[in-house]
Amino acid sequence: MTSPTPTPAPTPEGASPRIPALSLIFGYGPVLVLPIAALAAWTGMPLALLIGQIWGAAILIFLAGVARGLSFFTPGGTHVSQMATMALRFSLGLLALIAGPSTGFGLLILGYASIALTDPWLASWGGAPGHFARLRPPQMVVAIVGLIALFLLAPR
Repeated sequence: MTSPTPTPAPTPEGASPRIPALSLIFGYGPVLVLPIAALAAWTGMPLALLIGQIWGAAILIFLAGVARGLSFFTPGGTHVSQMATMALRFSLGLLALIAGPSTGFGLLILGYASIALTDPWLASWGGAPGHFARLRPPQMVVAIVGLIALFLLAPR
């Protein structure tokens, strides 16, 4: 007799629209680096553009891993939209690492904008924690503002 493969039970916190404190700290902390890097680049700090590009790509690639990790907890198994989301984030982040500054920042802007659009939708059907619907759009605005500033400061 074989028992069915156990799947992790959804947590009450995952369904709640309330944003946990740790999600605020670890959500906004990393993206605040991007406007800070833009400010540093504007003041002429050497390597600020490069640091912003590498940091932005690293966080986008990390968020690809978050999307993949969340898919393991989806009732009924991984959904194709979760895999597509992960692949898009990873690809844009990887390409941004090897592209020049203008192209790299453009790719990162697309990647972070896609998160602001897809995570609320994923949260609406259980593909991501419920609080992502409220956390991700303003969090990504912070990142995008920094990335747009870096893009405008980057040499053409």
